[in-house]
Amino acid sequence: MKLAHLPLRVSIGAYFLNSGLGKRNLEGAAAEGMHGMAVAAMPQLGQFEPARFAKLLAYSEIALGAALLAPFVPAPLVGLGLTGFGAGLAQLYLKTPGMREPGSIRPTQQGAGLAKDVWLIGAGLTLVLEGLTHGRRRHR
Repeated sequence: MKLAHLPLRVSIGAYFLNSGLGKRNLEGAAAEGMHGMAVAAMPQLGQFEPARFAKLLAYSEIALGAALLAPFVPAPLVGLGLTGFGAGLAQLYLKTPGMREPGSIRPTQQGAGLAKDVWLIGAGLTLVLEGLTHGRRRHR
């Protein structure tokens, strides 16, 4: 892990790890609410029962958080994971009714929490691009 990546990877990794650990035991109405919102944006997730979906989401967040924190996991690889996760949240934001002002991508007050997650895409792409371009010699 490059020293310059340390603040980004540790802060986001710790956040994801904590979030995933907090979701491990979701059941009942909490799991159903999370699942219902996800299915509304991505109908293919309807194939999972709410409790199973919550577990899969929790373990995905734990895995991504651990990968970000592990210094031996290459930047482009964790960047792809982070970009993918961020893209899923962006899709949730764009497809969930009430998250955006009518005819706009600007968030409503209800959608501000999801809209802010666009930074995950930026951070992920930064890790991917920097990792892919690192070490290349510049030609004039």
